[in-house]
Amino acid sequence: MSTIPADLKYAKTHEWVQASAPDAAKVGISDHAQEQLGDVVYVELPEVGRQVRAGEACAVVESVKAASDIYSPVSGEIVAVNATLGDAPEQINQDAYGAWLFSVKCTDTAELDALLDAAVYQGLIEGAA
Repeated sequence: MSTIPADLKYAKTHEWVQASAPDAAKVGISDHAQEQLGDVVYVELPEVGRQVRAGEACAVVESVKAASDIYSPVSGEIVAVNATLGDAPEQINQDAYGAWLFSVKCTDTAELDALLDAAVYQGLIEGAA
């Protein structure tokens, strides 16, 4: 059973979002997503300074099973990436909610409010099972 922290927001594409400042958000993949992928072997992160739109593919997580696009749940500028994942991508399997991928300075904070809360996300993944 996947862990779903109640203090995060979720996208239907299985990314989690944690507001890290009034207009910034850290993004990673959910525990459910990492379970579906299996052992993560490589992570391709977006470039700092890149402008992204909500729903745009901007990173890739590769596992022994498949490669999966990671979508930005919010629009804005990439202001940081978790460079430690380059040498240790398995951190995503060990702690999906601690291994953030990138941080976005949001251009529209209302997009955060449109994301799923933990209960709705739980219903989404249970419906997919």
